[in-house]
Amino acid sequence: MARYVGVDLHRNRFTVCVLAENGREYLSEYRLEQLPQFLARLRPTDELAVEVTGNTRLFHDAVAPRVARVVVVNPTQFRLIRQSVKKTDPHDARTLAFYLSKGMLPEVRMKEKLPAQLASLAQTRDTLVKQRTALKNKVNNILSAHGINLAKESLSGDAALEWVLTMKFDAIVATELRVIVGQIRALNQSISELEKAIKAEAPKLPGYKNLRSIKGIGDLGATILLTAIGDIKDFAHAGKLAAYFGIVPRVRNSNETERSGRITKRGTKLGRTTLVQCALISMRYSPYLAQFYHKVASRRGTGKAIIALAHKFLKLIYNTLTCNWVFADFANFELAEAS
Repeated sequence: MARYVGVDLHRNRFTVCVLAENGREYLSEYRLEQLPQFLARLRPTDELAVEVTGNTRLFHDAVAPRVARVVVVNPTQFRLIRQSVKKTDPHDARTLAFYLSKGMLPEVRMKEKLPAQLASLAQTRDTLVKQRTALKNKVNNILSAHGINLAKESLSGDAALEWVLTMKFDAIVATELRVIVGQIRALNQSISELEKAIKAEAPKLPGYKNLRSIKGIGDLGATILLTAIGDIKDFAHAGKLAAYFGIVPRVRNSNETERSGRITKRGTKLGRTTLVQCALISMRYSPYLAQFYHKVASRRGTGKAIIALAHKFLKLIYNTLTCNWVFADFANFELAEAS
């Protein structure tokens, strides 16, 4: 007999609603250390739904071998819980179980261990880079207030940071600059350490060699794109992948009227940003991509041309992964014999 299990998961406890095929409900609560007792009560025919939280990976890996199916739910898309007037753990678990039984839950793909770890590394690196940029801008603002104007890129090297510390300022300003420069140096070291870890582990990802053969995609870009994509077989065609990256227009239908708006921006922001950056770099090496970009830009402007280029580039990535292409000469679209 099939059962549908809804789980409202928290950091140290979880509430369970079991919906039997006859319509009866069974509610129970567990502390996280009681997970083995919960696992013992699961059946191989059960289907289970749980929302994405900080410890969903731990919970998913524990229950997945015990049940027929685990559905991980995106709470931002499943508004029945997020915007519910009656916001209680039993109600949330009951709602998950009910909509699981109807096959109406927005499912999140769970990444394998290595892609998930590399995706986390890349996200952490991106956060630290943004912090470093903010601090560099602060240094530039302080110098500008004292009549010293520098290009933002001039603070990239340690020699430039040391030069800032040798300048004569009031004691308060000197203290602020010393603290900021110290933080920038610490961030430089941390970012470098993360990049070394990514470079060492990323080649183990399926498709890494394929994407690295595309001019414009480096170690970090290939890592971010591959961890965002996951298993390319999950996407029936390139359009599905474009929708997953959020670079397709919003479409609104009303009666006989159909309107297309701005891109949806669904999916990972870091993946979408990386896609655009790699596409713009790759355009420098590919006459085909450059011609396509300038043709669209002349008709529709640079903003829409960039999105169109990213869409075209993502289709190239899709074909590269699905067909196992490895480029010997990307500019002339020549493949290596092994592929």
